[in-house]
Amino acid sequence: MIRALAFAALCLAAPAAAAAPVEACDARPVYMVVAGPTHDRARMMAYAKAITDSGLYARLGGYYVNVPRPVAVFEGTPPANWSTLIVRFPCLANARAFWNSKVYQQAIKPLRLNPSAGDYSVTVYPEAALPAHMAGKVERGDYTAPFSAAGIEQLSPGN
Repeated sequence: MIRALAFAALCLAAPAAAAAPVEACDARPVYMVVAGPTHDRARMMAYAKAITDSGLYARLGGYYVNVPRPVAVFEGTPPANWSTLIVRFPCLANARAFWNSKVYQQAIKPLRLNPSAGDYSVTVYPEAALPAHMAGKVERGDYTAPFSAAGIEQLSPGN
């Protein structure tokens, strides 16, 4: 209950008077890849709900591009309870704004820690260019609306 109240307070708090400077979005999409074993699925579901409830993905143009469990394994044997989740953002700046936001770092991320609900690595990759042989055959998925990190209170990395 206390965590829920703290989360609500952070989400509803007025923006800080002097917001940290926000990196400009260069409109080069990136993929945040979260991969590792899940130890407590119920806590991870609460964590995912908190991300949704915060509105950070909606404000920053982030969205899931896959379901975290494979439908098939063609090679190798993934460790038990292995999950890989991919989140697309319109740019590295917006992925950073999500990760370094006060709401994520102080209210959401702790939901999966102490003890750990999963041991994940979080990496970010640039979107590859659409090869010429695919032009006109698939939708690129470009963002048609701007998404800004302005007004999302940031913490310095490491805080």
